[in-house]
Amino acid sequence: MTPPPSEIKSASRRAPRTRTVSMADVAARAGVSSQTVSRVSNGAQNVEDGTRQKVLDAMAELDYRPNSAARALKTGRFRSVGVIMFTLSTLGNMRTLDAIVTAASGAGYTITLMPVAQPTEGEVAGAFSRLQEEAVDGVVIIIEAHMLDRADVIIPSGLPVVIIDSDAGDPFVVVDTDQEQGTRLATQHLIDLGHTRIVHVAGPDTSYSATRRSASWHATMRDAGLEPETPLKGDWTSASGHRLGHAIASRDDVTAVVAANDQMALGVMHALHERGRSIPGEISVVGFDDTDESGSFWPPLTTVHQDFGEIGARSMRVLLELLEGKPASGDRIVPTRLVVRESAGPAPVAPPAAR
Repeated sequence: MTPPPSEIKSASRRAPRTRTVSMADVAARAGVSSQTVSRVSNGAQNVEDGTRQKVLDAMAELDYRPNSAARALKTGRFRSVGVIMFTLSTLGNMRTLDAIVTAASGAGYTITLMPVAQPTEGEVAGAFSRLQEEAVDGVVIIIEAHMLDRADVIIPSGLPVVIIDSDAGDPFVVVDTDQEQGTRLATQHLIDLGHTRIVHVAGPDTSYSATRRSASWHATMRDAGLEPETPLKGDWTSASGHRLGHAIASRDDVTAVVAANDQMALGVMHALHERGRSIPGEISVVGFDDTDESGSFWPPLTTVHQDFGEIGARSMRVLLELLEGKPASGDRIVPTRLVVRESAGPAPVAPPAAR
């Protein structure tokens, strides 16, 4: 039988209430001040490792949960960073995002990921609006398109922003791989091996990385006194490299290929194998990225290594500097290095027989 409402009310008054664990409780358990607990809770770095661990242990034992809303009202900070990115499907973007998440977590920040369907001004503007509703302290943008230098992309006033892999220029803080250095290393390696007819398989015109790499290949050829021809345009996929590789395989004058990424290099190599062209005996191939699989290509691919993890970590480090009111550190371009394997060799002594 259901008791009358008066009895339910009386029973609820008699029920024991669970008290919320406070910062003072954690401080007492850890044997530190409430201010120290606050520093640890807010991710401050000016706490000794041993003390920090005692506070973290006390938080775990007491099941303490910091009141993020109250903390945001007090500090004006939400301890959250937004990430706007176009695609999660590429190796570089995934590794960069992973490094951003790791660095943010280590600094006591959460990540709000905001993917956009197309890298357009309207999509990015909409992503900024949605992130403002999510109350983030700053934003990292990973969109490798020629767009962020345009007047109709309006960054909300006062919101710190770091751009990865873009031509945004002076208005924004940019962190990037040294695209010019990487392509110069690849092209010069082939020139040093005696190659003079070097074809460039480029990425799409909409890509900042692709245009920088193409310009560097062109300049390196010119500096060596060689005449660069018009690059062959791919779309970063191995399928586009395969299609262009068949065109390259039909030529007797080409002895080397600089591909703008490893996937297109893989497609080129596949086509050369299908046409019976020896790598590197007749045609050498060099890529860009140093993907995990590049050492297992046939033959293993000579390529440019770029450190996606360092790009992500450095972008987060720069954003934290901006959030703390500090100027962004000047070291924002991550160097590359050439990884020499078996896909590139000396230029043939004489052009191969016509095919």
